[in-house]
Amino acid sequence: MPLRRLLLAAALALGATATAQAQPAPDTLAAVRARGTLACAVSTGVAGLSLADSQGRWTGLDADFCRAIAAAVLGDPEKVRFVPTTPQTRFTALQSGEADVLARNTTWTIARDVGLGLTFTGVLLHDGQGFLVKRDLGVTSLKELDGATICIQPGSTTELNLADWARANNFSFTPVLIESYQEVQQAFFSGRCDSYTTDLSGLTSIRAGQGPRADEYVILPDIISSEPLGPMVRKGDWRWFDIVRWTLNALIAAEQQGVTQANAEAMSQGPSPETRRLLGTSGDFGQQLGLRADWALSAIRAVGNYGEIWQRNQAPLGAPRGPNRLSTEGGLMWSPPFR
Repeated sequence: MPLRRLLLAAALALGATATAQAQPAPDTLAAVRARGTLACAVSTGVAGLSLADSQGRWTGLDADFCRAIAAAVLGDPEKVRFVPTTPQTRFTALQSGEADVLARNTTWTIARDVGLGLTFTGVLLHDGQGFLVKRDLGVTSLKELDGATICIQPGSTTELNLADWARANNFSFTPVLIESYQEVQQAFFSGRCDSYTTDLSGLTSIRAGQGPRADEYVILPDIISSEPLGPMVRKGDWRWFDIVRWTLNALIAAEQQGVTQANAEAMSQGPSPETRRLLGTSGDFGQQLGLRADWALSAIRAVGNYGEIWQRNQAPLGAPRGPNRLSTEGGLMWSPPFR
């Protein structure tokens, strides 16, 4: 390449770098404070995770996590605007700034973590993909569904997981792809599909929602994937990343240390140095995050520790805690130390 062209290419590259460096980093914390509310992207409605009741109040594991962030940042767990999203719209809502955080049942994968300009902050729920069938179909394992019709939401890891499993196991099926979570359920219960597949948390939720008819449906024992579900934020705003990640850690650490919604205030004055650091009566972690010293205390007082959130939202559906137990109890949930 001629020298002149080399010099021109170098100049253009330097200019592009300078332009990129000149772009201001996002400041989500400042935007949330200026607005006075947290915009939190959730599902369009999954009982136990995020679901609006007849009064428009959102409940569930994901919804409570949104409230914990609002309490940590704004001092008020009710200062949340919930943004309902589908599998197709959830990432765009976060990328565009419509949402400050995506706290929706979303699986942590390498493609999502490196290819969307977004990043996961941890695991809020360890899940796996399962299958729901009508009991009178007489099916006891997934392989007995060879050739069946299966209801699936498109644009999800659910769709890809089943396609991969089918190829690996010489399994044939006819997909019935329906975007709406509510409509895909209706399709299954109306008999359009032999089975419905999604995360176990979702299957437990919709089966429980059948009330007296719940026993007419069975979740098969086959689990074909590992689905670590976690919150996401935009890349580049690392202070906001730290706030969301350590709010999640604080809820888990609270359960590890025996801190509950009811005793958090008293525990903040207790003898344990680690607990005092967690709850802000010693150390300067709040200042390092750009928050008040009692940011974690506010979150725990608002929604309780991780175990309390689980008991309020998942246990009533009959969901076993399983891998979502603390690591000290044989599960996968743990927090790095507050020190």
